[in-house]
Formats: sequence, structure tokens, C-alpha cells
Amino acid sequence: MAAIGKATAEAWGGKVELVPAVSTQEGLLAELPRSAGRVLFAGAEDARRLLVDELSADFLALYRARAIRPTKPLRGDLVVLASSSAARAYAALGVSLPAVSIGPETTAAAEAAGVRVAHEARTHDLDGLVEALLAARP
Repeated sequence: MAAIGKATAEAWGGKVELVPAVSTQEGLLAELPRSAGRVLFAGAEDARRLLVDELSADFLALYRARAIRPTKPLRGDLVVLASSSAARAYAALGVSLPAVSIGPETTAAAEAAGVRVAHEARTHDLDGLVEALLAARP
């Protein structure tokens, strides 16, 4: 069993054998043995299909991201974006707060939607987000 990130691996209670050094689909693809056998990619309904396409994997949607609109105006200095779907939902609000992004895919989605990304996490996990947030403080 493999997981893209440490938090997902920990949720499996020690049953994960491979967690890539870079917590992205590309990172997992680079470290996964090509003789992996039949592969099941389980993730968000709108997840990128890189692993599915590259490994001819089966896909199972485990959850659906749902955008919500806040009832009160947003206030702050920065917004933290931890997924591409969060970046798109934030952009739809039309708020101009700069963002801190968890990684390259989230940054790309944010910038494509017109969000200014002030800083991107060096590692794609909670520690990386905190470090990026501290580095981007106004």
C-alpha cells in the first residue's frame, strides 16, 4: 500500500509501505515500482488522473469536495489553500487576499483562476504550509 503524504499514511495506522519524499502524484509515480501489479487509486472525485493514466490504475472516488460560500465577508492578511478545489472555490469569491499554497498543483489552479500566490510550501504537508505561511507574513 502507498500513500501520497504522511498524514494519509498515518491515517492507515502503519499499513502503508511507501510514502514518497515529494507528496504529489508525480512523487509517488517516481518512487512506485513499475512492477506494482494492479493499482487502485482512491481519492477525491475530481482528483487529477495522473496515476490512473500512467499506471492504467482503477479509480475509486472516496469523497467529493464541495465549495461553500461564507456568510460573512472574509477578513485577513492571507488565505491558506490546501487543494486545487479550494483554490478554485476561493477564486470564485472574488476576494483579493493573497494566498499561501500547499504545492505546485494548487498554485497552478490558484494562478489560473486569478489568485495571487504569495508563497508556496516547500513540502506539501502541514509543516510546509506553516513554514510558507510564516515566510509570507506581511
